[in-house]
Amino acid sequence: MVSLSVVVVLSYLLGAAVAGVLSRFTSARLSDGLLVVAPLVALAGVGVAAAVGLAPVDPALAASLVLALVASFGVVRALDRPRGRWFRRLRSRLLFGVPWGSLVSILGVLAFYLFVQGGADGLYSPVTLPFTSWSYTYPLGVLTAPFAHSGYGHLYGNLVGTVVLAPLAEYAFSHFPTERGKSSFASLRANPYVRAFVLLPLGVVLVGLGTSVFAWGPVIGFSGVVFAFAAFALVRYPLAVVVALTVRSAVSTLYTALTDPVTVAAAGSSYGGPWWAGIAVQGHFLGLTLGVLLGVVVLARRDRGPSALRLFAGTVLFAASLSLWAWWWYRGPATYVLYRGLGVLFVLAVGWVVAAAVRAGRSRRPLGWGTDISRRQAGVLLVVVPLAVMVGVAAPINYTTTDGSGLPDDAIEIQDYQVAYTEDVPNQRVSGVDVSLFGESTSVNASGVIVYSEERALWTEAVSAGSLAFSGSSTVRVGGIGWEAEVRAQRLGWVAEGGGTAYVVYLKSGDGDWRHVYASEPATADLTLAGKNVSILSRGGAFYLALTREGTVVDTAAVPRSGNATTLEGIRFVHTNGDLVAVYDGTRVTVASEETYS
Repeated sequence: MVSLSVVVVLSYLLGAAVAGVLSRFTSARLSDGLLVVAPLVALAGVGVAAAVGLAPVDPALAASLVLALVASFGVVRALDRPRGRWFRRLRSRLLFGVPWGSLVSILGVLAFYLFVQGGADGLYSPVTLPFTSWSYTYPLGVLTAPFAHSGYGHLYGNLVGTVVLAPLAEYAFSHFPTERGKSSFASLRANPYVRAFVLLPLGVVLVGLGTSVFAWGPVIGFSGVVFAFAAFALVRYPLAVVVALTVRSAVSTLYTALTDPVTVAAAGSSYGGPWWAGIAVQGHFLGLTLGVLLGVVVLARRDRGPSALRLFAGTVLFAASLSLWAWWWYRGPATYVLYRGLGVLFVLAVGWVVAAAVRAGRSRRPLGWGTDISRRQAGVLLVVVPLAVMVGVAAPINYTTTDGSGLPDDAIEIQDYQVAYTEDVPNQRVSGVDVSLFGESTSVNASGVIVYSEERALWTEAVSAGSLAFSGSSTVRVGGIGWEAEVRAQRLGWVAEGGGTAYVVYLKSGDGDWRHVYASEPATADLTLAGKNVSILSRGGAFYLALTREGTVVDTAAVPRSGNATTLEGIRFVHTNGDLVAVYDGTRVTVASEETYS
């Protein structure tokens, strides 16, 4: 099989030769030929090579996508013949036509994930706990949370949003002064290098810290800043932001097509809460508010700008597309409530506030109504008031602390961390502020692998009991700047026929030994043998059979190993192929089966 790169190079060179011949004997330009003809010939070459088996199909498809994208751009360029107009438009706002601030932001977030969170060693399992904003008493988490991510999917989604929305915000800001009478390099603030490499990255850092400091409770992720990028651009280009959301989806699809052009999937079970229960609505709204406020202050007075209708429509479509309507709360350890109707009303209110604030922000005339403030000041106040409310709520929430109450004595200790498994204990983080929301109490119990650190004001259900029951095993990564450690959790169980499940949980730190840390209640099969009930129970991490009559234990024995058998009160129990089969008086019946995991 020929290397795909060889096929692409040879095909493109052939296409370049064809383009050269066409430019020599026709009026076609060589640059257009290299952008149109050569990629199309290379595309045909890849297709032929894949069809006859000379190149692997999946890489061939990915290469074809790249070549088709280049050729498509070339066709559009050849039809429009911009003659440098596109690039001149970019250079009028961006230094050398490049969104430097966006690139610095993208590289900074990516570097933090790879080298600080340990993503380079485990792309899909970074260290997240020390880089979450648990409390004001833990400054490291507050400072790092806006630039950290909970996993590769989280990082990928935010980076795609940044790639699409940040350059639009940077274009609206401009590396060059846009006000009449002002010129570049006239002052330090007007210097395009300072604006591109200092002011923009500094603004990103400050907005990121704002989304962490003023958020309600623990947050992690760059999404608040992404919302701020979009909101800043909304002030000047509301409908362009809506178009950018479509581009965001297209970019995501293109990336997936390049990395995984052919996918084979089958129906299967999965475990997890509803998708909207993972959305930090308040954090996103905080980013939106900060972005609009900056937009009103920086952009609103530059020119006339968009109409109120465009501002309202653009804001509502943007907020609805990114699920700012997904207001939700807890109801129990694994149950959530979505207030969709209230969320939609909230999105409409946000659209009205943005439209009114931006339009008012362009005028210095008195507001009237018996006040001395200007319309511009009133516009700023429209955004500052909800921001002030969020700050007022955030302060008491983020000053809350936690303790280790509810954790068992056999917790694994790794420096300042304690990792334990327990069930049905108060979730100290959710219940930290004793209020109710729409009749739903903040008092929620937690079950699963709990991680606690007094030093970091950290108390979290790192792996839920339901998730561990689904997967059978999980890994929790703890650590800090420059160090990390792993704690593995494993669950084993027996499902009684027609009854519940008896299970045990083990924890293991690094290369240490497995430690038995939890045993459930016994599980009793829904059947009777010789007037006795059959139960599975755990002692010291091992499983036992128990025969009971009217609630009194008659006899017990360890569950036999696979392929072996044991006898209790004349009943023979055989362990075969993951099932525990009882043989009595010529009858065979399954009484329990080993728990299986996905």
